Amino acid sequence: MPSFPPRLHVLLAKHAETGIILRRGPSKSICTIAWNRRQDIFSVGQWLRGRIYERRSDLSPDGKYLIYFAMNGHARSETGGSWTAISRAPYLKAIVLLGKGDCWHGGGLFTGPRTYWLNDGYGHRVLSQCSEVRRDLEHRPAGNYGGECPHVYYNRLQRDGWTLRAEVSTRGCDVFEKSLPNGWLLRKFAHAQVHPGPGKSCYWDAHELEHPLSGQRIEGPSWEWADLDSRRVVYTEGGCLYEIKLVSRGALTKTLLADFGPLRFEAIRAPY
Repeated sequence: MPSFPPRLHVLLAKHAETGIILRRGPSKSICTIAWNRRQDIFSVGQWLRGRIYERRSDLSPDGKYLIYFAMNGHARSETGGSWTAISRAPYLKAIVLLGKGDCWHGGGLFTGPRTYWLNDGYGHRVLSQCSEVRRDLEHRPAGNYGGECPHVYYNRLQRDGWTLRAEVSTRGCDVFEKSLPNGWLLRKFAHAQVHPGPGKSCYWDAHELEHPLSGQRIEGPSWEWADLDSRRVVYTEGGCLYEIKLVSRGALTKTLLADFGPLRFEAIRAPY
């Protein structure tokens, strides 16, 4: 049985220098990792035996709350085996818990520091609530991309400055672009495949960096996630997080920020 490095997906706070890294691996274990983006300091939040659908998750603009959709398959539990939760980042312990029982829809997006849109679809069951956050019943996402991961993910990308290039998107691959400092352009190739191949889920991304004026291009076919952080590009590959400093011309070098491969499951209590 081949082994694969952990998969990494990152949620960046829009108005704070923080982030949450979702580290999945082995396939039925996932943990949250707090990222201090000012100092590039990392600390494990909490582990879960199950699956978090990272493309249906979001981090509040101030980085204080996390909304996520999860599944552990325990059909006889109070959640029915899947649920949407809101927690105090970087932890997973729910302050809002909504039972689902299936994997249609679920998750959501923050519409403000304390308000969230719920990807409700066929409905959730309220198991616990909290006055710290409230559901935004007026919000309607700008785009409609079905009931699963793309509906939350594509709306999150466009909210955060990515442009969907519908004219160059093809079946099974949607192309997003983001303009970067010094004339650079970052592209995200969002794939959806029934049989994606070993080591990939049905939804997976590839990336490339291009400087149209100079003709420079850096291909990132194995970059699982990438985005702009201030004046640098940060991306994940092979269980590691890297940065590339953007310059107007000349060779670009990557720097390893952290290797999350050695992490192993640990039972951690949330401090609330």
